[in-house]
Amino acid sequence: MDEGASGNVTIERYDRVESLFLKEGDFAALQQMKTQYPVETRTLIEDVLKLGPVDAPDINTRFLIFFQDSTLQTLLEDVAREYETMDDIDSQLSKAFGQLQQLLPGIVPPRIYTQVGSLDQSIIVGNDLLGISLDKYLGEQHPLYLRYGYSAEQRSMMSRQFIVPDCLGFYLLSLYPLPSDTSIVAHHQHMGKIQHVVNQTLNRHIFDNEYVRQAETQAANLKEETLEQWLRGASL
Repeated sequence: MDEGASGNVTIERYDRVESLFLKEGDFAALQQMKTQYPVETRTLIEDVLKLGPVDAPDINTRFLIFFQDSTLQTLLEDVAREYETMDDIDSQLSKAFGQLQQLLPGIVPPRIYTQVGSLDQSIIVGNDLLGISLDKYLGEQHPLYLRYGYSAEQRSMMSRQFIVPDCLGFYLLSLYPLPSDTSIVAHHQHMGKIQHVVNQTLNRHIFDNEYVRQAETQAANLKEETLEQWLRGASL
């Protein structure tokens, strides 16, 4: 795939600036967070960590103190070591979004950045941004995942190879959300559609369950309905 056909994705390493402030108290890094990454910083502080308004007078102190917890310091260190480089993820995301644009013309890849949260959310989507919480992708045998009781099924998806599928899945769900008045079954059916498109985009059966298989069968038999129209429907 040539560059013009790729999604042309470059991951912005916000996590490195964040870590510089939280581990070393570097206020130049804090200033960079606020000027170069204002939306990312607001999202992290207000929506992910829920520390309060980003413009509160003492928010910098609250943010710094929050991350002095030994568990969170360990996460910062482990993320820095595990994700010293992300060139492979850059390349995979560029190819994946290029493929997605072929399946769904008009799709525009979001700006993608990395952060360290507090083991709560894996992918955050909004404001044309997609944030990857690298603390949720440290490998299924990571001691903190075992200590905090993540199930084997949950941990099986908390590793590097699931970053790209999760980015695509959460991004598609932001574009084709499930209507709020649908049933549990309809929810599973809609997620089956999303996961099928991720499988198709990556040309791998990453997700495999009865709803994905139903979606695969129906997608193969679309006639007048486009893939986009099919995704906008609430159920199979």
